[in-house]
Amino acid sequence: MTEATLNAMDLSRQFGSNFAVRDVSFHLNKGEVLGFLGPNGAGKSTTMRMLTGNLAPSQGGVKICGIDIIENPKEAKALIGYLPEIRPLYKEFTVNEFLSIAARFHKVKSSSVHKAVEAAKYKCGLAHMSNRLIENLSNGYQQRVGIAQAIIHNPEIVILDEPTVGLDPIQIREIRKLIKEIGKRHSVILSTHILPEVEMVCDRVQIIDKGNLVFHGSIEDLKQHRLGNKLLIGFSKPPTLTKLKTIKGIEKVEKDEKGMFILKFKNKYLPAEEIVYLAAKENWGLYHIAPHVTSLEDIFMQLTQVQSLDNQPNKVKQT
Repeated sequence: MTEATLNAMDLSRQFGSNFAVRDVSFHLNKGEVLGFLGPNGAGKSTTMRMLTGNLAPSQGGVKICGIDIIENPKEAKALIGYLPEIRPLYKEFTVNEFLSIAARFHKVKSSSVHKAVEAAKYKCGLAHMSNRLIENLSNGYQQRVGIAQAIIHNPEIVILDEPTVGLDPIQIREIRKLIKEIGKRHSVILSTHILPEVEMVCDRVQIIDKGNLVFHGSIEDLKQHRLGNKLLIGFSKPPTLTKLKTIKGIEKVEKDEKGMFILKFKNKYLPAEEIVYLAAKENWGLYHIAPHVTSLEDIFMQLTQVQSLDNQPNKVKQT
């Protein structure tokens, strides 16, 4: 049985009469990267703050390796490494100086501070930056320092809130690679609003919108949403839409901007064979037939298209 390092149980956070997060439950397994995805204002950062003990939930609870973070906050928080969206860096210090301070903040024994700093620098690719002032580092290297302080005490869980915001494409690629490496040694929660980032880095994903979980599953589960029950078809001598609609099992026919046809069919019914037969018989000039793959962005929009805030008076946009 897989060992869970974090359990969030019916987490809710209320501000006045409004809910920023409502009844959010999930778990984090040892040695996996969990993507926590949602649009800006969905409740991601509010949830992260509750998971790390920086914000008390209005309802529900959090257990870190079986330890209740409300009842035993010091013991539970010692098992967490956290990089908030705004990096907690003292830029007037060198990398070595700052990480040594971070190690002491995290109660690393004095005799082990040097070893912990060297290990964190090695994991984050910072060894050659040891004596550089943090304020003189690039944005990407400053983010590496932020991640290094989160893992300096070798925590069970590492929580990263929007770790690639503001980075250039090369820096983003490097940070994503670093996160995957960290995921081999720690349990990781990655909060982001970038869908491709989750697909490339994470093992599982959950999507939050207006404080509610709207999806939870593996990356493969998310990809299955992309296939659905549609075919993308191309004809050089296309029939009318009406003719296509008469094919058994077809529910809807659309035409895309390239002149291709998107045919939605009933669940558990694949009309491809009949379409090929009719195309040959009627001389439609069939040159393309394949499953229609929905973009990740479209899936995201479908999952997060819920009722407007005007129809949900108990919810408020929070991050």
